[in-house]
Amino acid sequence: MSEDARHGTGDAFALLLDYERRSLAHEAGLPEQLDAPGLWRGVGYRIGTRRLASAFDEVIEILPLPQITPVPGAQGWMLGVANVRGNLLPIVDLKQFLEGERTVLHEGQRMLLVRQPGGDVAVTIDELFGQRSFHESNETPVDAFAQGRYAHFVDRAFQLGGDTWGVFSLDRLARTPEFRQAAA
Repeated sequence: MSEDARHGTGDAFALLLDYERRSLAHEAGLPEQLDAPGLWRGVGYRIGTRRLASAFDEVIEILPLPQITPVPGAQGWMLGVANVRGNLLPIVDLKQFLEGERTVLHEGQRMLLVRQPGGDVAVTIDELFGQRSFHESNETPVDAFAQGRYAHFVDRAFQLGGDTWGVFSLDRLARTPEFRQAAA
């Protein structure tokens, strides 16, 4: 009996060759399916009662909420700073910034890491929905988002499954002078 047969490595090698053959034969999605005309894709989430989505290029990372150290003298919506992989990040309660109402923090809370001039910032969200795709044929008026501060950051909206989703510009938020001045 050969060494391979005793240890079953001949079968394992044949299995690996079969995996390789099938992997090389597999066709990935066609480019037109990934970037279909009229298709907008982003990260879906909820703030309060509003369903929002932001472009993939505006969200650096989605992170669990770390331990936060409060910053004395900061605005109420500035939760504090947190050490994330050796970097101090400001953590902002996005709901409080937009609506004036504090987010109820919970286990499993998520935050979106956003690039901002002068350094990254993290904003809390109430619920993460993950990737969302919208077709321009489902575009709807932004009336539901034309109130309060949301009107400054939402220029488009889509209907999907009975829900209205606003396209929220995290880039515009990060460049807003009031958002950049967290000192009270």
